[in-house]
Amino acid sequence: MNILAHAFLSGNDEGLIIGNFIADFIKGNPGHPRHGLSIAVQRGIWLHRQIDTFTDQHPLVEAMRVLVRPRCHKYAGAAIDVFLDHFLARRFSVYSDQSLPVFIRQFYGIIRQNRNDLPESARRMADAMIQYDWLTNYQFAEGIDRSLKGMARRTVFPSNLETAIEDFHHYYLTFDDYFSRFFPELQTHVRHFLTVTQPAD
Repeated sequence: MNILAHAFLSGNDEGLIIGNFIADFIKGNPGHPRHGLSIAVQRGIWLHRQIDTFTDQHPLVEAMRVLVRPRCHKYAGAAIDVFLDHFLARRFSVYSDQSLPVFIRQFYGIIRQNRNDLPESARRMADAMIQYDWLTNYQFAEGIDRSLKGMARRTVFPSNLETAIEDFHHYYLTFDDYFSRFFPELQTHVRHFLTVTQPAD
């Protein structure tokens, strides 16, 4: 999920932002003609996959998942994705010169402008995200709880995500510490990826 993190790590590049946002809805090679995607959007999808791979393999994120796994089992990663967006939202001024409200307003604006070009499933998610202002609400425990419960209603198997807020509160300081050490490393990884994959002139 971590929509906020993916959006933030896209910088102010519209193509990266859109590609990052729709990446979970694009299967296989994003450059395949059936997708009809611009080079800029394709690059955003590759960036999204880089972020996910780096995050999934990072030992600090795995340590977070370990704390939630007794409750959420295979869905522990989904809970941690939401938690990561919470800590980014709370610490946003540490990582950005923009305020969180300004960033969110600009991001929603880009999504609205490109809404008709999004895959149908991504369009539905975008509509819900903006209507219920998910990114603003990630700052608050109530918003995290609402997001987890919404995810729990959509899982194929029982997930216990609807009660994962208990782990969020119980391990809050530990999660906060792990995030503060993990996120700068992710930023460095993203900067390197974007540097070595500069689009041709």
